[in-house]
Amino acid sequence: MMPVEMYDLDPIDRRIVAALQVNGRASWTDIAQLAGTSVTTVARRAQQLFADGLVKVTAAPHPGGGPADLLIVRIRCAAGSQLPAAQALAAMPEVRFVALVTGVYDLVAEVLVPKGVSLHSVLLNGLQRIPGVEGSVADLELHTYKSTHEWSRHLLGTGSQLVAPPPVHDCPPAHLDELDEQIIAALREDGRASFQSVAVGLGVSESTVRRRFESLYTAGCVQVITLVPAAALGFEAEILFWLSVAPSRLDAVARELAALRGVRYVAATLGQESLMCEVILPTHADVFEFTTKTLGEIDGIQAWTAGVELLTVKRGFVVTPWAARRLAAEVGDAAGSGATSAAPVATAVPTTRAESPGPVKGNGRTARSRRVSS
Repeated sequence: MMPVEMYDLDPIDRRIVAALQVNGRASWTDIAQLAGTSVTTVARRAQQLFADGLVKVTAAPHPGGGPADLLIVRIRCAAGSQLPAAQALAAMPEVRFVALVTGVYDLVAEVLVPKGVSLHSVLLNGLQRIPGVEGSVADLELHTYKSTHEWSRHLLGTGSQLVAPPPVHDCPPAHLDELDEQIIAALREDGRASFQSVAVGLGVSESTVRRRFESLYTAGCVQVITLVPAAALGFEAEILFWLSVAPSRLDAVARELAALRGVRYVAATLGQESLMCEVILPTHADVFEFTTKTLGEIDGIQAWTAGVELLTVKRGFVVTPWAARRLAAEVGDAAGSGATSAAPVATAVPTTRAESPGPVKGNGRTARSRRVSS
């Protein structure tokens, strides 16, 4: 793959982003206290990061409670078709997560399949018909042990006073009515939009928007997540592991992994392996430590395979802005030269039937950048 531009953020920027990952709607005042700088500086820097497409704060519903199954699908692609196939996957509203990875498979996707919809139709009539897809393996997720978007919190130090978000829960469709869904949709585009601006757009009162969002947020029906490339915060490795675990030790192993700071996601699966976990680590030396000292010493782990995440295209039903730019440039260029192009990227989320400062204009600050491969 061609190298793409990433940002080498300074310590203040990193602390701002880490604070947003803990609470995407935290006030600039609270974030400034953690970053050790002025409110004006925090607002200006954060808005520049948003404008640069490096950071995105978004609201994401947490569907569950029985209306859908989650499939974790590993996909093999023909040479050169990985990006168009990833774009086509990201355009599917039922797809929650897409990443390009190393290893035997080229792509990993999480697909939400509503009850009553045939898995056969999703896999064979949907995924397998994407141009460039040559084969796939789908595992049914049985239980989520951990799913966190605040993996960079340690950058804030031990004195962080930001309140962590409430745990998500399986949210049945009845929890959200049409107005709830409209509020979430508005905040999906800008998770820090003021309640007043959302209310004006929907033609309701600010108090209605505030009350409904806070109720959904407190109940764990919606998350406010901050998307950022791990490399921008100084993390070298994002890795997906598939673990074969002795059945009698499955629950204990999953809980032990979930307690580790570098582990972002842990789920039990029904398929070739019994556990999947996503890990973010500062250096490749830490990866060696994790595989030899952590995985190697946990009783019950029998074998594992892994894939390094090269590009996260979609997370939490939202296409990442840095991937959107790359897809537009590379897939768009291929289409312009006569190659087959996939469908346009969409950020819709399946229906499953949350005060923030307003926008602050940046001052044109140019972030320091470096070139990395992804």
